Order: sequence, then C-alpha cells, then structure tokens
Amino acid sequence: MSLLMTMINLVLLLSIFILFVQVFPEEAALRPNVVNVGAIFSFDTINGKVAKVAMKAAEDDINSDPSILGGRKLFVALHDSNYSSFLSFIGALQFMETDTVAIIGPQSSVMAHVLSHLANELHVPLLSFTALDPGLSPLQYPFFVQTAPNDEFQMIAIAEMVSYFGWAEVIAVFSDDNQNRNGIIMLDDQLAERRCRISYKATLPPDPMAKRSDVLRELAKIQMMESRVIVLNTFSKTGLLVFEVAKSLGMMEKGYVWIASTWLSTVLDSTSPLKPETANSIRGALTLRPHTPDSKRKRDFISRWNQLSNGSIGLNPYGLFAYDTVWMIARAVKLLFDQGGNISFSNDERLISLTGMDLNLSALSIFDGGKQLLKNVIETKMTGLTGPVRFNQDRFLINPSYDIINTVETGYRQVGYWSNHSGLSIVPPETLYGKKPNRSSSNQHLDSVVWPGGETIKPRGWVFPNNGRELRIVVPNRVSYRDFVSVVNGTNKVQGYCIDVFLAAIKLMPYAVPYRFIPFGNGHENPSYYELVSKIAAGVFDGAVGDIAIVTDRTRIVDFTQPYIESGLVVVAPVKKISSNPWSFSRPFTPSMWAVTAAFFLIVGSVVWVLEHRINDEFRGSPRQQIVTILTFSFSTMFFSHRENTVSTLGRLVLIIWLFVVLIINSSYTASLTSILTVQQLSSPIKGIDTLISSSERIGFQIGSFAERYLTEELGIPKSRLVQLGSPEDYARALEKRQVAAVVDERPYVDLFLSDRCEFSIRGQEFSKRAWGFAFPRDSPLAIDMSTAILALSENGELQKIHDKWLSRSACSSEKSEDEAEQLDLQSFWGLFLICGIACVLALFVYSLLMFRQYSRHCPEELDSTSRNNSFSAHLRTCLSFVDGKVEKSKSSSKRKRDSMHSDV
Repeated sequence: MSLLMTMINLVLLLSIFILFVQVFPEEAALRPNVVNVGAIFSFDTINGKVAKVAMKAAEDDINSDPSILGGRKLFVALHDSNYSSFLSFIGALQFMETDTVAIIGPQSSVMAHVLSHLANELHVPLLSFTALDPGLSPLQYPFFVQTAPNDEFQMIAIAEMVSYFGWAEVIAVFSDDNQNRNGIIMLDDQLAERRCRISYKATLPPDPMAKRSDVLRELAKIQMMESRVIVLNTFSKTGLLVFEVAKSLGMMEKGYVWIASTWLSTVLDSTSPLKPETANSIRGALTLRPHTPDSKRKRDFISRWNQLSNGSIGLNPYGLFAYDTVWMIARAVKLLFDQGGNISFSNDERLISLTGMDLNLSALSIFDGGKQLLKNVIETKMTGLTGPVRFNQDRFLINPSYDIINTVETGYRQVGYWSNHSGLSIVPPETLYGKKPNRSSSNQHLDSVVWPGGETIKPRGWVFPNNGRELRIVVPNRVSYRDFVSVVNGTNKVQGYCIDVFLAAIKLMPYAVPYRFIPFGNGHENPSYYELVSKIAAGVFDGAVGDIAIVTDRTRIVDFTQPYIESGLVVVAPVKKISSNPWSFSRPFTPSMWAVTAAFFLIVGSVVWVLEHRINDEFRGSPRQQIVTILTFSFSTMFFSHRENTVSTLGRLVLIIWLFVVLIINSSYTASLTSILTVQQLSSPIKGIDTLISSSERIGFQIGSFAERYLTEELGIPKSRLVQLGSPEDYARALEKRQVAAVVDERPYVDLFLSDRCEFSIRGQEFSKRAWGFAFPRDSPLAIDMSTAILALSENGELQKIHDKWLSRSACSSEKSEDEAEQLDLQSFWGLFLICGIACVLALFVYSLLMFRQYSRHCPEELDSTSRNNSFSAHLRTCLSFVDGKVEKSKSSSKRKRDSMHSDV
C-alpha cells in the first residue's frame, strides 16, 4: 500500500512539473536545476591537486544543504590546462558555451590577463586564488576577482623583512612571466621606499620550462656579485631546481640569505615528507605562507582532509582559499535568486554576424545576470575557512597577512607574522586588529632565525665579490698640506694622516678588503673635491680616502663614514704683538666696568653714611669731615681696611653685601691682570667673519676647498673679493703683502699653517662646523662597517695616536690673541651690582619709614614751641634738623663701647 502511494505521489509531481514546463516554459529554463561553475587549473601542480580536492569538497558541502541554492545543485566542472595557455583558453571557451555562471581560475596570471578580456565581454566572473599578479587591475579587468591576498602585499612583507634585518641590497631571481615579473617590480618599489634596492635581476624561463643550465648560468653570475641576499620569486618546480643548483654551488652555506615567496610554503605543507636532498637544499631559507586564523571550522576541515584527498597530498592555505571561493560563488548565486534574478544568456550580435565562418562563435553568449553576480561576489561578507572574507574598496581582501617560516633541519619553524595592519610581529595578526596600527621600527619583531650553514647570527648580507677585482679607492693628489695625504713622488705609494686612519680601520674590518689607491689630480694644484666626489657617484671609483669635508651637497650623492676628525671654517689674519705700557693695570676692566664700580663705591659709602649718621659719632662732624669720611670709607672697603665701625643693623647688612661684591671684583681683576702681564697678547683689526662680511677687503681661500662655495652661496660674498691660494707659502705671502686681509680655510689646515708662523692668528670662532670622512657610493654597506671601525679606533685611542704622529705641532701655543683674553665687562658682574643696589634701596626705604615714624612723634612738641604762622621752609628746616640730630642714647652706647675697647687694650 505504501509503495502504491509513493508511486502515485511521484506521478503527481511529474505531472505538475510537465504542466509547469508547458505553461511556463521560459521560467523553467531560467531556473535550472544545476548551476554550472567552471575551474581551469593544471592539476599536476601542487596547488592544482589541492584545489581539485578542496573545490569538490565545497561542492559536496553546498549540495548537501538545500537552503543554499533552494534545492538546485552546484556543479564544478574541472578543466586541466596542463601548463598550456592554449588549453586554458580552449577550456574557457568550452565553459562559456555551456551556460557557465562563473569560472574559478585560471591558475596563472598570464592566462588571467587573456581570459579577463573574454570575461569582460561575456560578463562571466573569473575568480582566482592563485593568479595574484599586482598588474591585474580591477579597473582594466572588472570581471576578474582575486580571492587570495594580492602579491603586492607579499612583496611589501619581503621588503619589510629586508629592512628589519638591515640589508641594503638584494638580488632578485624570478621566472619571466607576468605574475613573477610584476611582483619583482613591486618589490623594487617597496625596497626603494625603505632606502634599499635590487642590485641585480636574474630572469629564468617561465615555470616549468627552466632548465638546469639556465639556472646554473644565472647563479654563477650571482656568486661573483657583492650582495648575498637573494629573493626567489617563482613556482615550485623552478624554485626547487634553483635551490638544488645553489646547493651544488655552495650558495646554501654561511653568509647567504634566501627569501622565497609563497611557493616554498606550499611545498612544505603539501609534500610530506620531503626528499632528503630537497630538504637539505632549502635548509636555512625564509618563506611566506598566507596566514589563516585558527577556527573550529578550519580544524574540522583539516581533520577531514586525509579522507577527502585519500592521503595523496597535504593541505595548504590555497586549498582553504579554493574551498571559500566555491562558497563565495554559491552565496552570490543564492543572493541573485533572492533578488529576483535568474540565470539567462543572450546572444552577442557581433558574434552572430560571424556565422559564415567555420568557428562556432555564436554558441558564446552573454550572461545576463553576470554584472549582478559580480556585484554580489564583491560585496561578500562571510566567515570561511580562511577567516573573515570581505573586500575593500580596491577589491583586495581585508587584512592580508602572512606567516614567516624558516626551513630547518627537522622541517620548518614559524618565526613570526606579517600583516598589512601591524607589520612584523611574533603574535598572530588577528590579536592586533583591535589596536592602533604601529609600524615603527621599535615595534617590529621576529624570533631568531637559523640561516644557511646553520648560523644563528644574522648574516651581513654582502661580501666582496669573488671576481678578483680590487676596490678602486681614489685619493686626492695634494700639492699643499701633504701631511694629510700625499703621493710619494715617482711611486704609487700614498701616505699621510688620512691614509693611516684608513689603513688602521681596514685592519679592524671583520673581512678582507682588497683595494688599490688611485691618485686624483694633476700634481700641480690641489684637485677639485666636488669633481672627485662626483666620480664616486658616477661609479668611476668605489670609494674616496682623504681630507674630504662632509658637506650637504656631497651627502646627496654619496654616503660618508663616521667623521674621523672635526673641522670647520676659520679666519686667519696678521696680528701684531701688544707690548706692556704704563696703563696696563687698567686693561682688565672695560671703561663701563670701571665707571660702574667707582659709582657703586660712592653709592655704598653714601648709603652707609645715611644709615649711621644719627647714631654713630664716627660719621658725624663738619660737612667737610663728613665728605672725607664718605670717600675714605667707600674706597677703603676695596682693601677691607675701613676703620669706621657700623652700628646700625641696616648699615651692617649693606656693608656685608658690598664686601662680598668687592671680594669677587678684586679676585677677577687680579686674575685678569696676571694673565695680561704674563701672556703675550696679539691684536688685529679683523675680529672674525663678521668683520670680513661687512668690509670690502679681499679674502683668500685654498684651491679645491668647499670654502669658496660657502663664502659665495651661504654668506653672499662676491666672487670678485675671493683670491685663490694654493699653498701655505701663498697664504703667508698674500697676508704679509696685504694682497688679502684674511684667509678662510678649514681648521686642520690652519692649525698646521700656524704651527710655525706666529705672526698670524685665528680671529674669532669657527663659523661653519664640519668634519672629514671617507666617501663611498650611496647605500654601500662598506660605509657602515668602516664607520664602526673608526668608532673603535676612537675608543681605543689609536685615532689620537695617528693624529699626534702627523699633526701634533704647537710652536706658537704660548701666544694668545686679544680675543682669547677679553676684558672683563659689566655683563659678567651686573648680577652682583643688582643685588647690592637692591640692598641699598631696601635699606634706605626701611630707614625712611623709621625716620617718618619718629618725626611724626617729635613734630607736636616742635609745633608747641613755634609760632603758628610758621612757613613751609620752617617746617622743612625742622625736619632736616631732626634727621641731622644726634640720638643721645646711641651716643652713650657708643661711648661705653669705646671705653670697653680701651680697657681691653
């Protein structure tokens, strides 16, 4: 009975379906039972094998849930391109003839560029998780969608790793196809932003066409080069071949650095165990792997993988992206149906007109719902096996990130992460998304790395190339001041202070540095240092050693080492000796200082007289006697020999402060006068560079020095005032004959010049701080290591010993210029005078208040004994008489004090 009822139900359903098709034939066609999706891959590759299993797993999971497509089935048709671009194109045409709503793939970016044009015309979205070429712009290819992180982010990660480890140059080895070539172009741009660069680009035939001979030829070139940091951007077959050849050439040993793109991590994840020879050839390399956050869905899928793949291949992140890509299409199709859309195709009028040809192009039709389906895909918001899946406005997946993996003897170990949000870190990127981005160098961290050769110390990243070529070190062939650097006549030998510093630094380098010195200059005059430095920037020389000033213009084209001697421009002028004269005692103080000091002697004497006059007999007497008392008391304090005693508290306070001031003034005067009388003084009308700027006098400078450009461009001195001088003898002759008022040159030269010429002297202070260093091409790692060696020389005292050997002369050290023994002026003592003046004012103010109080009490008594018609003058005389009056008790007290003193005697 139940069987009969089941058959009846089936017949009824079939009848209803037939009736629906007859009544609504178009609707039945627009809502097919099967949604066709194509997939184009080379299924013999690692990613092809993994993607095949993952896509079929996604297909089964979608079809097992009727709520996804409303009972319809999703069918993923697989097409094996077998590394052939032609077969990829044929496969795409076949899919588009069979009402396919979307295509997953192609696997390579080369075909992505081609098929994207076809997709644009027929409105069939292409979704690829392996064709990640940065050149696949959504503006040019709107129907192409990358469902895994674009290679641009992988190149940013590699650039930040290079910068983190402090390497300045890398060598790029890559397959010559769109994706790998454009990736290296992007890497070059990212390195340039971090002041790094690609020093050489080694191209190999596209994968998998590269042969051992192709790889051997390029690696043999690289082996002879300077850089030892190699970035390998290719695919698995070519990549493993490169490592195999590198191992045979000894390029996987100590000193080398290998950074591989994500292809190596797919090999590590999907091929287990590796062949012993393969494992040995990649040991010590760094590689990237797309980061997928941990989740329960991901763990469940990983646990199913062996069953899904029958143990044929291991799962890698691109398998997770493949699974999520199928789900993205399914969700977008479901949304299309929910929006009232349908799956229908229209003929392209342009293709119908070509029916006379043998090609069946009319079978290609336009997907009417393609634009809406593409929009749904781009607006996808879901959580997949790879984590949150969402696109930003540039159609990149949000939060691209990578695991950083280090291959070791036992397999591989993770040393950190990179994300576009936080850069390099040792914690999973998803834990940092809630925090403010911080890409500062101090916030970038990675765990320790085991480098090729088993080294744990970070490789330097470069060596001197093993091509037999010595560094071409140019040295200026000086004519003057040959103590700094000179070429021995008739030989190629160079010597001097700068040469000895360079040789001492070379000995401290952690590696051998082959070099040869090349003189620069005609030997008749000093060479142009600007021209010398320019030749380093042009690649004519590999470095420069000599008295080369570090100035702004030069630092723009070359790199300098740490300075090994301080320098700066100074003014040298003739001086005359100042002999002693009867008035030398007045020279320690300036006239203003003398005047203020004398005035304060009188002021303090007067203030003390006012404070002591009413109560101290020693400050009383006739007007003549009181004036003499003020003068003698004032000036006797200079020697602390005043014989008058102070009785009042205010007087004693003022006197104590004044005696402190006198003590300081006396000490300063004594020291300055001693210096004037014991050290020979020099004088000149030229006080420094300001004197020269304000005058119209001619100025000498050394040929080849940067002083000429500095005087004209920075100080605005006309070139007509400048005179070229070639040697110390020319300096002396020009100064003595008044051909120039002064010479402007760098301090080290001037010190040598003045060592045996006491008739000249430095006037004023250095007005341009500079230093000397060795010059090397921009971004040369040799400059860094040489700087470290120079610092070591400075710390161990060797640099000073070399200086003393060549430059330690001071025959005129006992002479002192007038500027060096400046007079003491008021500026140095105004604080003391201010304190003393305030004390005097306060004492007088307090004294006035006390007098006013006493007078107000005394005034009524005076008024009683005076006529009521007294005038103002009478009142004033009364007041003055009161102030000048004697306080009797103070007198008796003073008398008792004197009697006590006499009795003690």
